[in-house]
Amino acid sequence: MGGGRLIDSHCHLADEAFAGDLGEVVARARQAGVASALCILAEGDAAEAAAAARLREMWPAVQFSVGVHPHNAAAFAGRPQEAADAVRRDVLAHQARAIGEIGLDYHYDFAPRDVQQEVFEAQVALAREVGLPLVIHTREAAADTLDVLRRAGGGGVRGVFHCFTGDTAMAREVLDLGFSVSLSGIVSFPRAGELREVARLIPAERLLIETDAPYLAPVPHRGRRNEPALVVRVAEEVAALRGVSLDELGALVSGNFDRFLGPTLSA
Repeated sequence: MGGGRLIDSHCHLADEAFAGDLGEVVARARQAGVASALCILAEGDAAEAAAAARLREMWPAVQFSVGVHPHNAAAFAGRPQEAADAVRRDVLAHQARAIGEIGLDYHYDFAPRDVQQEVFEAQVALAREVGLPLVIHTREAAADTLDVLRRAGGGGVRGVFHCFTGDTAMAREVLDLGFSVSLSGIVSFPRAGELREVARLIPAERLLIETDAPYLAPVPHRGRRNEPALVVRVAEEVAALRGVSLDELGALVSGNFDRFLGPTLSA
């Protein structure tokens, strides 16, 4: 990267997809100029917790986020506060710097929508209490996601809408709420015309980029397992859309990532 550095602001390096070659994946990321990454963990997942411990040894700069994904919200049906309490414990166990990914997913509806909303709201309240940023997942649920953030967040939470796929109108609502927007390899897909418009309109201080690895490999790597090294391709696409150099974009998103994480919490 010509002396610059990049950040993968959202990946799943503790996923079983990387169990066999995690060291090589980390080495490729660092060789590609990726200085750090935010590794997303599922609350209560013992296998991911073990992988996270290995990852921390291999890549000390990596950071962690933990939460109850909307797909898993049914495990806490009728007990949303228990979800928040479990996340609080995992935040301390993993020294996590963010809460997420959390939110609403009305595409798959793996959990009833009212349960998703209750579990989401409890975690937003936790983030507000402890001062951690949120990593938001929303799919076919934009209005309800924003409503929960307004209601439970009360203007006192910050965070990022990860793997943003909405239109410019939604992007403006997210920005008006004070959140950042993270772009993934989807911005390189042929039919992502409106998302490319979003990439141009995001204010510089609110922009992040990610891989969502092992998912959503960018062009020309579609169909293969994604990994943090390929955030360079996302950066190249976004830099071209915004008319800046790759090094300029790298410096921008690195600074934004540091501000997104904020200060380290004391136990």
